[in-house]
Amino acid sequence: MSSDARFESEPAEFGLAGRLAAIGAGTERLLDNLRATGPDAPVPTCPDWTMRDLVLHLGMVHRWAGNIVANAITDFADARDDFAPAQPEPDVDDLADWLAEGSAALLDALTAAPDDLAALVFIKAAPAPRDFWARRQANETTIHGVDALAGRLGRIPTTKEADIPTDLALDGLEELLVGFLPRKSSAMRAESPVSFLVAPSDAAASWTVRLSPEPPVVVRGADGEPDAVMTGTAATLYLGLWNRGDEIAVTGEPELLGVWRDKTRILWS
Repeated sequence: MSSDARFESEPAEFGLAGRLAAIGAGTERLLDNLRATGPDAPVPTCPDWTMRDLVLHLGMVHRWAGNIVANAITDFADARDDFAPAQPEPDVDDLADWLAEGSAALLDALTAAPDDLAALVFIKAAPAPRDFWARRQANETTIHGVDALAGRLGRIPTTKEADIPTDLALDGLEELLVGFLPRKSSAMRAESPVSFLVAPSDAAASWTVRLSPEPPVVVRGADGEPDAVMTGTAATLYLGLWNRGDEIAVTGEPELLGVWRDKTRILWS
């Protein structure tokens, strides 16, 4: 594939306000679906989890991240050892109130944090800590909001049903591809070099991913002739590459998408 100017620019900056709004919207989506299903409904996109498990996970992550931001924690040991949120009672109202309280505290911490906040981050090419945590929690909350929708529907939502804004999807693809994928802990490897292009059909952004026995290398834009191209709207790619959707179109080496789903897991460190 020849270089295309449509793929040369970096994704548009989503910004702090957009990320904070995404945290709030994702929390509300989870709460709405929790109330509709009850705490014992299974979550198809998170095998072996119920809605209660989903709430407990996200509420803990919100409190963990909010604690790091509010207290400017710079060491992982401190973040892990000094904070253990209390568990809520098991009924829907208690779970919903507990999740809402943690989300509100996280938003308050991010809003109050200074631009030059000093706090730990844990991905490649991370933005400044306040922006890192706003983006990380925007994607965490959005994805788990989609999981809650899956719990209500009893299946993986379609891209239309998930209703992810394009700018949020691009921000999430940037974090996933440029931030998480190239880490040394990444299991996304190939015995022989192979590359693929992630190319949203509705945005002037793309990413070239090169796989080898070493950690993946990711560059923005179309770089050379890829062995495969993954296409779809930004929202389709966002859901599919976060393993919450199955509408991505792949040309060239279609098995790469299966390898992605087998190998790519998002861990905190």
